This record gives sequence, structure tokens and C-alpha cells, in this order.
Amino acid sequence: MISSLRGAIASLAGTEVVIEVGGIGYLVTVTERMARSLGTGEEALLYIAMVVRDDHVALYGFDSREELSLFDLVRGVTGVGPKSALAILGHMSGYEIHEAVVTENDGAFRQVSGIGPKTAKLIVLSLQGAFDKVVPPGKTRAQSDVPEVMRQSVVQALVGLGWSDKIARTGVSDAIEADPSCAVDAGSLLRAVLTILGPKTTREARP
Repeated sequence: MISSLRGAIASLAGTEVVIEVGGIGYLVTVTERMARSLGTGEEALLYIAMVVRDDHVALYGFDSREELSLFDLVRGVTGVGPKSALAILGHMSGYEIHEAVVTENDGAFRQVSGIGPKTAKLIVLSLQGAFDKVVPPGKTRAQSDVPEVMRQSVVQALVGLGWSDKIARTGVSDAIEADPSCAVDAGSLLRAVLTILGPKTTREARP
């Protein structure tokens, strides 16, 4: 069972990524959002869901264990396969999925290509109460509570300062995990991320 892969991105084609580990190239399918954050030749760590069928083995990759857990949770809903679950995670953030479920907003899921009204309602019904099992109280819960609009605002600010989108997103997550109280507003969160990125990360040139 493959649970994670760390290596260089050998090639990118849409949402299909080949990551080379120890001279072996693994074909991994990721969300469109994640594919945009990766670059050929970059080193990446992917958390893997390995889906085994009678005639096929597929690998799906994510940039955090929380997103992997969400993928497993969503694809556990009747009628939602791995590709549909990946489409949902590519269209909605973890926070947006959480909010749609707790507010019973099945319309949010209907906006995802391939998800019809019946499946959308089933997702909402099936996941009621499930987030307490997947996202435990404490630091990880704080990650889910930070509005996506605040995260995106800070990421855009960091990109404007010279960091890559990938490093900016990782920095935001690391800052919230280290001190959930830093996310009281975008300015405070930005300062916390800069504290982390400053001594540890060099800026990457943007195209």
C-alpha cells in the first residue's frame, strides 16, 4: 500500500502527474488546483489514496493528509467514485465542503461537473456529523474554520511579494497550524506566514 510519495515531478499533463521516486515514475491523478501549483522538475510530497480495482490500480495525490481524508470521506458516499470525489475537491475547498454539509446546501455540490441533484443531496445527508470524525478538535479544526477568502487573500499577497503559489499555500497552512489565533484577520495571518517563510524559504522567481 502506497501512502505517500516524495520525489521530482517528471511530467505534467492536465491532472495527471508523473512523480519519480528512486528511479521509478508513478502516475498520480491530482486536482486541477494542485496541478496548477506543481512544476516539472520540482520536488513534491504527495499523500496518496491507492484505489485498487479488479483490472486497474489508480493513485490519487493530495498536498495534505486532511485533503486525503476528505477525499476518502467523499468517495465513501454511495454513487460517488474516485473521479467524482476528486472533482469535488478540485472545485471546493475543505472549508466550503464543510460549510455546504453543515448548512445542508446541496446546491454547492450541484455546481461540480458530474454531480446531479440526487447525488448532491445524498452527499449532504451522508456526511452529516462525519466531520467530527475526520477533522478532530484543536489545530486541524482551526484550519477548517479559517475562511477560504482570507486564505486566498494572504496567498495572493505572498505571490505578489515573490513567493510561488505552492509555497504561499503551504506557509498559510503551517502558520495556522502553529498558532490558530494568528488567523484573526488577513493582516495578522500574513505577518505570521512571513515569520515562517522568512528564515526558511528563499523566494522563487516567477515567470
